[in-house]
Amino acid sequence: MDDKAILHGYLRTRRDSLLAKLEGLSEYDVRRPLTPTGTNLLGLVKHVASVELGYFGDVFGRPSELALPWLADDAEPDADMWATPAETREQIIELHRASAAHSDATIDQLGLDAPGVVPWWPAERRHVTLHQILVHMCMETAHHLGHADILRELLDGRAGQRPGDANLSQRTPEEWAVHRARIEAAAAAVGAPAAGR
Repeated sequence: MDDKAILHGYLRTRRDSLLAKLEGLSEYDVRRPLTPTGTNLLGLVKHVASVELGYFGDVFGRPSELALPWLADDAEPDADMWATPAETREQIIELHRASAAHSDATIDQLGLDAPGVVPWWPAERRHVTLHQILVHMCMETAHHLGHADILRELLDGRAGQRPGDANLSQRTPEEWAVHRARIEAAAAAVGAPAAGR
């Protein structure tokens, strides 16, 4: 398998894992903000799909036909990071799939050394190759998948990529509670919790 196929495989896997974080959750739970900055699962999917369209579309002179009003110059800040009541889960999932298909076509048609220009990056580093953008989007998607992992665990306790994930210790809920309490005790032993926490 060549380098492009390896990177493309990692990107596809991370995309699928991100979408899987929505499975089995209510409309409220996929949309609700779980951090002080408003981070939410459906917003992460919307953001990653939007960003991917830019990097594998505009950067390589292959803009998509998809309208992304939340990225317009006059859009409110962070409009790509949450779903309005008018935007359905299905629409955002379809956007994610359409973005992936558009990106996959670019990746399939270009070599790793194909040049591109990222107009929103500083002038000294905006000239890129497909290889750089593939690495960048693998990292970007994995970064937001990490956010989604934590949000999903906060919502319903589901952790890892799938039930029985070999990367997680297999513990009962009671054993996890004991484990967490042990970590909390270790933290408290070296410093008192800040007021209000």
